Amino acid sequence: MEGLIVLEDGTLFKGAGFGAEATNVGELVFNTSMVGYQEVLTDPSYAGQIINLTYPLIGNYGIARESNESDRIHAYGLIAKSISMTPSHYTSENRIDRWLYQMGIPGVSGVDTRAITRKIRNEGTVKCVISTQGISYQEAKDLCQKTALRQDQMKTVGTQELVHMAGNGHRVAVLDFGVKRNIVASLLTRGCDVYVFPYSSTAEEILAIKPEGIVLTNGPGDPGEATEAIAKTNRLMAKAPKIPMFGICMGHQIMALATGGETYKLKFGHRGGNHGVFDKDTGRSYITSQNHGYAVNADSMTKKGIEITHINLNDGTVEGMKHPNLPQFSVQFHPEACPGPRDSAYLIDRFVDMMKDGKK
Repeated sequence: MEGLIVLEDGTLFKGAGFGAEATNVGELVFNTSMVGYQEVLTDPSYAGQIINLTYPLIGNYGIARESNESDRIHAYGLIAKSISMTPSHYTSENRIDRWLYQMGIPGVSGVDTRAITRKIRNEGTVKCVISTQGISYQEAKDLCQKTALRQDQMKTVGTQELVHMAGNGHRVAVLDFGVKRNIVASLLTRGCDVYVFPYSSTAEEILAIKPEGIVLTNGPGDPGEATEAIAKTNRLMAKAPKIPMFGICMGHQIMALATGGETYKLKFGHRGGNHGVFDKDTGRSYITSQNHGYAVNADSMTKKGIEITHINLNDGTVEGMKHPNLPQFSVQFHPEACPGPRDSAYLIDRFVDMMKDGKK
């Protein structure tokens, strides 16, 4: 198959198509992770996006079900310099080209991924078409220009019904904006009794289980579009201020907006497993895994009395914050550490410790 990538400004990239014979329109982003392509593609936070991977060889260790962060690929397309048709790893069950075919997702390889990355870095994230169906350049350009991108996908990518995963420890309510499996797994390995609530749940439904802690998860899209989640979080903060609350990625941004703060769109976002973050509380720097296109406005939070705890070492953006008097804190990165290092898993332990303190 021929692979076609057309950006909204008309820029064209041609390569070899692989995966499904399909055409999709999405937001073009890049990810700098050297490993973890399967976790990236199945992360619900990538819903609506076409991912350009900067690492040159993708698929070399194959596909294993245990590495999925959800039950399907949420990205709309994959762009790679080169893909491996002969994966080698003891857990591998599939090839990346077959996996994308089975999931109905198009991929394009054999293109200059460095040039695409430079384009995004210089001009910002852009809308684009990815196609393996043999459509013409003009058809792709017209489709790109007339297709509007959804910014509220966090309402549909997560669970649509309450899911209970029993544990003997603290009862945790997880509000699912597009949760990665490893967030839930990280709570379960610490003995937590986990209830995963759909986006549509009310604050009253969440509080009805008498949670000892509340987690607001990662998810795709513009946090400003999550008006129901913002109002719900504000209500949870008001009705149960002493219940520990932990926000991750989108959850961090929702907590900021619920407090009366502001968010804004980054030029090209942070996506990769190698982002340095400084923690003011510990005085240490950590390598973190990140995937987000929006950030919290620092001044808007300090005016509300919220403390900024973590700073991005590359661009100085807000990476974490906490309430000075209440057990509420959040981070922009992924402490559950998949894909990426395990440096920041201490934050999940901190959340569990808060729940222990709340029971004293």
